[in-house]
Amino acid sequence: MAEEELPSNPIPPPPLLQHPLSPKFVEVICKSSGRTRRFAAGTEAGFAIYLINKKLDIGVPLALHIEAIKEGEEPISFGPTAVLVDYGDGWKLETVTEVEFAGVLKERVVQPTKVKIPKSIGGAHPSSERAVASQPGISFVYIGKIFLAIIFIFVLAAVFTLALENLPTLILFINSSM
Repeated sequence: MAEEELPSNPIPPPPLLQHPLSPKFVEVICKSSGRTRRFAAGTEAGFAIYLINKKLDIGVPLALHIEAIKEGEEPISFGPTAVLVDYGDGWKLETVTEVEFAGVLKERVVQPTKVKIPKSIGGAHPSSERAVASQPGISFVYIGKIFLAIIFIFVLAAVFTLALENLPTLILFINSSM
């Protein structure tokens, strides 16, 4: 029997998204505490910063963001919604603290990013849930605005009441003038 030649597929198969031997986590070195924190692959940088800052002692400078650093290369900064990625040999993920950042940009005041972490239900990852809005405190201005709105409602009701009471007189006046 002769072997049949199978036609070659012109479209190459998609590359594997993750090497089977690569770790399922990324490590971030916290410059404030000197400790290395591990996070699951696919963790957002904002969530990692939140957890790192949550475990810091009082008085220790907070982490502002995460950068991938390699000797002789430009650092790669991760925004709050960026997914943490290990770039391979020589690259380390490190936090940038308030102290380091303030020394670079003295003319601008930079506040640390506040990330709202939603409560997860049923063990799901918080990024898959909708963010729960925090309830602000009730102030005197808020109560004053409510009373003002109630007064406007009563004034409007009084105007409509007067208009309805005088409607028959208005109709008679219009009919008599025609």
